[in-house]
Amino acid sequence: MTTYALAIDFGGTKVQAALVDETGTVLENSVHRAPTGYRADSDGLLAAVAHVIWNALSALPEDAELVGAGIGAAGPVDYANGTVSPLNVPAWRDFPLRDQVQQLIPQLIGIEIPVHLAIDGLAIAMAEQWIGAAQGARNVLGMVVSTGIGGGLILDGRPVLGRTGNAGHIGHVEVAGITGENSYGSVTTLESIASGPNTVAWARNQGWSGEDGEDLARSFRDGDPVAVEAVHRTGQALGQSIAATAALLDLEVVAIGGGFAKVGPELLDTIREVVGAHYFPYVREVRIVPSGSGEHAPLIGAAALVFRSDLLPAV
Repeated sequence: MTTYALAIDFGGTKVQAALVDETGTVLENSVHRAPTGYRADSDGLLAAVAHVIWNALSALPEDAELVGAGIGAAGPVDYANGTVSPLNVPAWRDFPLRDQVQQLIPQLIGIEIPVHLAIDGLAIAMAEQWIGAAQGARNVLGMVVSTGIGGGLILDGRPVLGRTGNAGHIGHVEVAGITGENSYGSVTTLESIASGPNTVAWARNQGWSGEDGEDLARSFRDGDPVAVEAVHRTGQALGQSIAATAALLDLEVVAIGGGFAKVGPELLDTIREVVGAHYFPYVREVRIVPSGSGEHAPLIGAAALVFRSDLLPAV
């Protein structure tokens, strides 16, 4: 009998859910998405979560077993209480997402299963160590570069949560020498400079006429000088933050996923150049790699919260 986890990824622009088996394989016909976003209200957000969960569970094979649900959420989160306060979704502040999903599943399918919630960056890091680009590594930073910038840590082989569950939230460290958009009171955090929307905003301020990250990626591939400079600037900021984190934590691998991370391979090249220029050899030796979990990395990470829950603190 195949065992599955219900995997839920809640982010700043969308929520998605799917069934993922114990090998980290996503059941393709179970993947469903719905919009979230800055302007959504609380009831609409919960309805979107219920919608994708119901559609994902509808694909559960008759001879399969559902063993748990994992939620990777944009931060900040409160791990012990299972609440979320996604910066780019203001309608939810200290929202009890874990408990809501815990109550929702029996209403939909008539059974109770354990539900685990963690910050999305930690879920990504766990996915990369489980089946992705960080297999065999014991000191890993997983990153999500998208509407926001998140991160999660594995040190000495174990996920690190910190006091509240937000350890590794690299998007809100300060970056020297680069100024971005106002992001929650600061123009010098990594997210204010290097997130997809803030990179686009910088390019538009320089006269670029596109609308979003996909437009910027196309302009970058076409050699538009503003788009090229925007991607280089974002890579510089990411590289500085990663180098500082590696100097502090002595990392082996940094695995980078998220929609905006796919703007072009040159983004990772710039990050590697910045990290490679660091004074300390142990920082220069850190491997900077794209997510090895594919397009479904956030979902696989959410499933890792179930299948590798023995690595997580009990709540």
